[in-house]
Amino acid sequence: MNHAEIAKRLLEAERTKQAIEPLTTTFPEITVDDAYRIQIEQIDYRVTEGARIVGKKIGLTSDVMQRMFNVTTPDYGHLLDDMMCVEGEPINTTNFLSPKLECEIAFVLKEDLQGPGVTEDDVVKATDYVVPAFEVIDSRIRDWKIRFEDTVSDNGSSARAILGGKPTSLTGLDLHHIGMVFTKNGEIIDTAAGAAVMGNPLRAVAWLANALGEYGIALKKGEVILSGALTGAVPVQTGEIYTAEFAHIGSVTVQFSEGDH
Repeated sequence: MNHAEIAKRLLEAERTKQAIEPLTTTFPEITVDDAYRIQIEQIDYRVTEGARIVGKKIGLTSDVMQRMFNVTTPDYGHLLDDMMCVEGEPINTTNFLSPKLECEIAFVLKEDLQGPGVTEDDVVKATDYVVPAFEVIDSRIRDWKIRFEDTVSDNGSSARAILGGKPTSLTGLDLHHIGMVFTKNGEIIDTAAGAAVMGNPLRAVAWLANALGEYGIALKKGEVILSGALTGAVPVQTGEIYTAEFAHIGSVTVQFSEGDH
């Protein structure tokens, strides 16, 4: 299996906004290891083109999503500098194929974290602060007909990230119980608590550090870590305003348009 060639197919699908057939259909022999190697090929290519790695994202952290994909583990992807959006600037929906929105808690690190053996306490010590975040996910696979290996190959189906709120120390903050209200144009879509993310978002970040350690990759000082969705992904609608308001750490808001953003 030519990982570099498959990576180019996904990059071309993103560039042209022309989705491709599921890799699990085209390459039924694909393994999870193949999928991560395809992802890394894409990231390496983007970096050679001038992009910069600024963080990581964790996906499939909830029991519901794991059952949907028939897996018992999350997945991850990379965040690049051109994927990060400024809160308050509308996001152009024509930049995507079929975007969806997820509410997350983002960690910003003040120390490197590298597995194996990273614990939740290690994550607390290495975290500078947390903020509320949105992740825009998008699939370069046609009609979201994805299996686990498809989304892993496709950089965890990640597309954009928006950070909001106020930088908040983890000192005295109970992420397990932290509440969140998700609204569209002021109407409640969903509510959740931090426990929806593997019981505690700290556990998700520790898992990520240990999983990446298997490939010799560290979570770096200054990186943004999206710790996983608290609710199901919501299809994005042009012209709508979405807000995720968290207890203690503030809110994040995003509007989608067809403007030049």
